[in-house]
Amino acid sequence: MLNLLLKTKKIRFLPLLLCFSIWYVQAVGQKKTDNFRWDDGQKVLFLGNSITYAGQYVAMTESLFLSSHPKRKPQFINSGLPSETVSGLSEPNHADGKFPRPCLFDRLDNVLDKIKPEVVFVCYGMNDGIYLPFDAIRFEAYKNGIIRLHKRLVDQGVKRILWMTPPVHDDPQLRLNGYNKVLDRYAEWLIGYAKMQSWEIIDLHFPMRRYLEAKIEKDAQFKLAADGVHPGELGHWLMAKEIVQHLMPDFPIESAWDDNLRSQPKLRQLYTLVLKRQTMMKDAWLTYTGHKRPGLSKGIPVEDASKAYAVIQDEIKALGF
Repeated sequence: MLNLLLKTKKIRFLPLLLCFSIWYVQAVGQKKTDNFRWDDGQKVLFLGNSITYAGQYVAMTESLFLSSHPKRKPQFINSGLPSETVSGLSEPNHADGKFPRPCLFDRLDNVLDKIKPEVVFVCYGMNDGIYLPFDAIRFEAYKNGIIRLHKRLVDQGVKRILWMTPPVHDDPQLRLNGYNKVLDRYAEWLIGYAKMQSWEIIDLHFPMRRYLEAKIEKDAQFKLAADGVHPGELGHWLMAKEIVQHLMPDFPIESAWDDNLRSQPKLRQLYTLVLKRQTMMKDAWLTYTGHKRPGLSKGIPVEDASKAYAVIQDEIKALGF
C-alpha cells in the first residue's frame, strides 16, 4: 500500500517537474540572450546557402538591430554561398551537370580563420535533402553535418551560435505537400536536438509555413517564392522578423516590413545603406576566404571593401545610428 502511494505521488509530481524543467531551460536560454554583450567591431557571421547570400533578411536584421542599438556597431558579415550544403550531398545532374553542390566544410576553416567571428548564425537544410523524397541516409548526412559544424564553431571559440531552421519550400504542383515535408522533418529534428543540447535555436520554418498556409487558404495562387525555393522580400522579412524577435523580444516591430519603414522615418535610408554595404562586402568576403562554387561575381579586395565599408558607416552615423 505504501509503495502504491509513493508511486501515485511520483506520478502526480511528474507534470510539475516537467513544467519546472521546461521553465528552467527557457530561463537559462533567455538569460544567455539578455546578458550577451554586443560590441563595436564584433564580427557577426551568417552562414547559409543562396537564400542567405541574397542577403535581404540579413540586411533587415542588421538595420533593425542598429536602430535599436545605435551605440553598438558590430559588423554583420554575410557569408552565404549559393547551392551549398552541410550534408556534402549533391544531385547527379546539379546545375545541368556543370558542378556539384559545394559543401561548407570545404571552405569553413578559411572562413573562420580569416574572419574570426564571435557570433555565428547558421541556416542550412533547404539544399541538404537535394530536393528528393525523404531518405534516412540523406537525413543522417544532414544531421552529421550540423553536429560537425557545431563542434567546429565551439572549437574555434565562437561565443554565440544561433541555429536557424530552413525556410519553407513551396512546390509548384504539390505546394506544401512536396519537398517541404522533408524540410518539416529536418526542422523538427533541429529544434528538438538544439533544445536537448541547450543550443540557441530560432525557428524560421514553421512560422513561414503557417503564414503560407493561411495565405493559400485565401488565395490559391499566393507564393512566397516564385520558384518555390528563393523567397522574395516578404519571405525575407518573415525570416528577419523571427530573428529580431528572438534577439530583441521587447523591441517593437510592425508585422509588415513596409509598415516598419513607414513608422521609422530613417529606417528606409538606413536599410538602403546597409543593403548596399552588405551587397558589396559579401562578394569581397567570399573572394577573400575562398570557395569552390563557380559563377559568382568576384569581389573587390577586402582592403578596398573595408575602406568603402567605412565610408558607408559614416553615412549611417550621420543618420544617427
